[in-house]
This record gives sequence, C-alpha cells and structure tokens, in this order.
Amino acid sequence: MFEVYITKAGKYLPNNSISNDEMESYLGLINDAASKARRLILRNNGITSRYYALDKNGNPTHTNAQMANLAIEKLYDESFTKNDVELLSCGTSTPDLMLPSHAAMVHGLMNNRSVELNSSSGVCCSGMNALKFAYLSIKSGNTSNAVCSASERPSSWMIADKYENEVINLKKIEEQPIIAFKKDFLRWMLSDGAGAFLLENKPKGEISLKIEWMEAFSYAHEIETCMYAGGDKMEDGSIKPWSDFKSSEWLTESVFAIKQDVKLLDQHILVKGSESMKLALEKNKVHSDEIDYFLPHVSSHYFVNGLHKSLAEKGMDIPKEKWFMNLKNIGNIGAASIYLMLEELLYSGKLKKGNKILLSVPESGRFSYSYAYLTVC
Repeated sequence: MFEVYITKAGKYLPNNSISNDEMESYLGLINDAASKARRLILRNNGITSRYYALDKNGNPTHTNAQMANLAIEKLYDESFTKNDVELLSCGTSTPDLMLPSHAAMVHGLMNNRSVELNSSSGVCCSGMNALKFAYLSIKSGNTSNAVCSASERPSSWMIADKYENEVINLKKIEEQPIIAFKKDFLRWMLSDGAGAFLLENKPKGEISLKIEWMEAFSYAHEIETCMYAGGDKMEDGSIKPWSDFKSSEWLTESVFAIKQDVKLLDQHILVKGSESMKLALEKNKVHSDEIDYFLPHVSSHYFVNGLHKSLAEKGMDIPKEKWFMNLKNIGNIGAASIYLMLEELLYSGKLKKGNKILLSVPESGRFSYSYAYLTVC
C-alpha cells in the first residue's frame, strides 16, 4: 500500500463576485415580483457574495465541465502536465448532461491522452467520493497520480424562466402565485464554481497534505429523501421520478428544480453529523484535541453554532478558532465547497509541518457524511 498526498490544489470561480442585492438581476424575478423569502434566507445563511456562471441576462457563460477543467488546469506546471494525468475522478451534483458521464465531458475538454475515468454523483459528498476514488487508486498502486475535481453550476437551474410555467399553472387554479418555499429557499443558497486536487504517491514542493484516512456514512436506511431534483416527493415520503411524470408536468410542476425539505433538514443534519463524526474519529483513534484545523462544509452559517454544540455534546469540542471556512465570501458551492476551503487554507501561509486537518462534508440528499484526515508535511 502506498502513501497518498495532495500536492497541489486549483480553483475556478466564474465571472465577478455578486452581492446579495445583485442576485435577482442575474437569476430573474419569478412572477415579476421580488422574492419575499430572499432577505430572511440570506440573513440566516450569512453569505454576502457568490459567483454565477451567468451574465446579467441570465445567459450561461460556462458549462459545469468547463469550470472543472479550468480548475484542473491550475494544477499543471513544468513538472506535471496534462499528459502526465493517469486518472481523472470528478464529482458534481449538477452535471451538464444525464449522459455521457460528467468525468467524460471534463476529459473531453482536457485534450490530453487516454486516462481512467470516474464520475461521482450525489449531492455535496460527490466531491469527497471523487477524492476517495482517487485516494484508493494511488493507495492500492493502481496509479501513481490522480486528478480529482468537484464542480457545480446550479445557477442555470434556478433562473426565473424555469418556474414560469408552474406560476402560470398556479394562477389558473387560483392558488397563491408563488413557488413553494422548498424551491425558493435554494435559489438564495447555492452558487457556482470548481475546485481540483492533484494526488501523488510522494510529497512534492514546499508543502503537501498526506491523506491519513477517509470515512463515509449513509443514513438512507433510516431517513426519507430531503434534497432532490428530477422528481417530486409524494405524501408517503417516496420520490416519484421525472420519467414517471407526463412531459407537460415537467414544466408545470418544476420537476427538475432543486428542492429541499427544510423541516427534515433541521431535524437530522446536525444529529447524524455529530454521530458519524464520532464514529469516524473513534475508528481511527483520533481525539478532537489533536485537530489543528477543522474544515466543516455547512450550507449556512445558521448551522454553525448548532454544529459546535452538537459536536461538543458528543465529546468533540473543537474551539471555533480552529474552524476554517470561506462560505461568507464565495457562497455554498455544494460538492466543490470543501475543495475551495482546502485550497484557500493550503495557500494561506497558516499551515505548519505536522498540523492535522479534518475535512467534514454532509449532504442532505438522503443524509450522507464524508470525512478526511490530513497531515501537513
């Protein structure tokens, strides 16, 4: 078994930073009216700026695959070129296409040579799953290097015209002419961007991050679906897939919109997060006191104090000064968020040899959690 190191990180954030007051000028107004929920949601999530792969007319400027490739290009230098890549592992919640795979589309843009591919789907854990596939490939000796990426482009799923047919339908049946909160909520939570890591079986340069272990947990056997797209939830909690709807309903019901059951999220996300993190640390014999930097992916600052309290109740009281986050300035970029946090920390000048870093990523799709423990070397 080989050791595995993150030797370089890259990122790509499209266009210019967008403030809270500018959001609706990019995403548009639904039913020609400003969202009543927007200010409340933004106040709770604590995000002040984010990035969209859109122009001010709502036209796309980049595909998801293009942003992933642009982040990956930051990994190349004189000692490692695109033709040296042995494995490409890509994760996303918002692929450009159903078929072919997201990794295949990214590879098509790399224009290098034949490589092994892996595509990880899901929600926020898809980026960590992409990292784990790359980690295990090098760990086993299958490859000596791997490039992994996580990227998201939810903005094009959230522009106003995607909901217009639903609004028209609601007017016809004389209901409140506004989309459900479970859909409006996420329009003010999510943004675009990409991150990438180069993994190798030897450390390189002034600083590398050794991956000590990775762990993952799912609670889908206990909890119904919370965050979803391409279907809708029935009264019994089951999900009716898009292919079982009439084609006319795809528009009138906004079947492809990203939706989230906020009550289910509040009920489980922190409880299962602290439970799974305790299991991960105990399995690998790590005490929370040993952690120098804690990088938790949270969708909103609303959850920060609750997460700190929940972890402390489980015997994992990690002081806030050890937490490293950039949600406020770049927004919630789903699967890419943990890549962008680690990239920023890696090049911040803060790290010292021997520092221990814990990455923590939850996803509310069906309540999954991923962790990685790193040593600075």
